[in-house]
Amino acid sequence: MSTIPGPVDRWWQAARPRTLPAAAVPVAIGASLAGRGINVTTTTLSLLVALFLQVGTNYANDYSDGIRGTDEVRVGPFRLTASRLVPAARVKQAAFLCYAVAGVAGAVLASRTTWWFVVIGATAIAAGWLYTGGPKPYGYLGLGELFVLVYFGFVATVGTAFAQHNQMPLHVWWWGLVTGAMACALLEANNLRDIEGDRESGKRTLAARVGRRNGAVLYGVCVLATVLGALYGGAPAVAAVALVVYIPALQIAFSPKAGRELLPLLKLSARAQLATGAFATVWFLVTR
Repeated sequence: MSTIPGPVDRWWQAARPRTLPAAAVPVAIGASLAGRGINVTTTTLSLLVALFLQVGTNYANDYSDGIRGTDEVRVGPFRLTASRLVPAARVKQAAFLCYAVAGVAGAVLASRTTWWFVVIGATAIAAGWLYTGGPKPYGYLGLGELFVLVYFGFVATVGTAFAQHNQMPLHVWWWGLVTGAMACALLEANNLRDIEGDRESGKRTLAARVGRRNGAVLYGVCVLATVLGALYGGAPAVAAVALVVYIPALQIAFSPKAGRELLPLLKLSARAQLATGAFATVWFLVTR
């Protein structure tokens, strides 16, 4: 039986649905932080921006890694460009189409809040493309975690909170750390799995630079930052939930497993991120 995904399923798989919590969770937390009710329109626009930026970046990475040959030795999920089932030019077009949708939603959001969001959105698109695209992609230099922390953490969470409530109190920044650290854990789960392939292709992610054992420590640091951020953000119950739901992922990260054996780590990380984000959102809505 053929394992080649169908015309629609291949695009869905290449959108990397397990990475989408990194886009949705910061918006949910940022919108609910003040606990004074959620503006549905503003939240919807923020979510559209985040999701289409994420999918656009996933397609952009698929395209750039594919034409560089990085994905030729990949052990992870399906890729459009490397599979040669879809022309590279179409994958690139899909990436920019997603960026365009995010840009339109962002412009509408900016018209309702502040036009600074247009500038921030433009830098987010550039960061998404240059992660693996351009002459010197920063993802190949071990800087991916830094940009993920900034954009999937502080920008997404603090930006959503400001759009929702027109303020940025100190505790919101702690929750930017929480969401950013969880997104970094998701990235680390992906990069730990691909260490050997990335080294062969010259993609020097942070995990590829420090190695499998130290990469597990990096994953643990991400989880620790999540827990501490929730504590300093004033929600010890969320910190406790985060610690518990990440235990299965931590067990795999610190195991001797490598390569394809680490495939479940991405799934467990995404589930832990969703569970933590959902609990935090409900907690804020109920207690604030």
